[in-house]
Amino acid sequence: MNLPPLQIGKIRVPYPIIQGGMAIRISNGNLAGAVARAGGIGVIAGTALSERELVEEIEKAREISNSSGAIGVNVLFAASNFVNLIKTAMKAGIDIAFSGAGFSRDIFQWGKEYDVPVVSLVSSLRVARLAEKMGAAAVVVEGKEAGGHLGTDRPLKDILAEIVGQIKIPVIAAGGIITGKDIKWALEQGASGVQMGTRFAASEESGASQQFKQAYLNAQEQDSILIDSPVGLPGRALKSLFTEKLASGNVPATTCEKCLKKCSRRFCIKAALENAQKGILQNGLVFAGEKVHQIKEILPVNKIFNNLIKEFQQA
Repeated sequence: MNLPPLQIGKIRVPYPIIQGGMAIRISNGNLAGAVARAGGIGVIAGTALSERELVEEIEKAREISNSSGAIGVNVLFAASNFVNLIKTAMKAGIDIAFSGAGFSRDIFQWGKEYDVPVVSLVSSLRVARLAEKMGAAAVVVEGKEAGGHLGTDRPLKDILAEIVGQIKIPVIAAGGIITGKDIKWALEQGASGVQMGTRFAASEESGASQQFKQAYLNAQEQDSILIDSPVGLPGRALKSLFTEKLASGNVPATTCEKCLKKCSRRFCIKAALENAQKGILQNGLVFAGEKVHQIKEILPVNKIFNNLIKEFQQA
């Protein structure tokens, strides 16, 4: 049995695999282009990039993809520059747009204007139905197992069971998808495909520092914890010296750049993620999914795809 293709609106790719849009600069043009070239949907994280930087990453991804797969952009709705970044990406000719951490109604109209399918990240049937009604081409259903900002404390299997069969657009499973066996499980639950973040953050092409990637390899099962993000959502990250500082309230103040529409200012999430991406882990937040401990090696994207296909067939 082979992995089936994935169709979202007018976009069709050989494999039902979407690479998660991980900010800041983890999911860059290099990674997205490699995933698209391998036959999936590569996604650039636009959050916290300038409009010029975003266009440069899109161009880089297109060049690397060699016209294979598809290139998408993900921007958090919570970002203060959300509107300009999404419109910039659509004008630049991306294949598909993703958004979460809040719900934008306007993005669907922009998608129609630029002929770009829009995919909403959801964690409940109510929001999935709203997305379908507004014109979403698909929904990514994200459970508590996912890394980064979370919209739920419920496991993926429960939310999938609630949503599959209740909407007509494709349902993409996200959170805790690491192996081909996990993909097989998701498809058996009725999902049309999967979104994988953590596995691709631990690729040679991702924008993460070597220190960041090594933290993944060093992770134990108990190291996946939840933190209270100033975005107003819980976040799943690796336990570290920095998360201990957060717990004790001992995080140094930074200059606020007003990168979020609303921010508790308990600490600067942008600075913490940038530090991790650069390898400054003592002051950096390493977002990671619940099953990060299962990753044992850093691999090139094409090798990750080959392994996923093989594992799926074996399962």
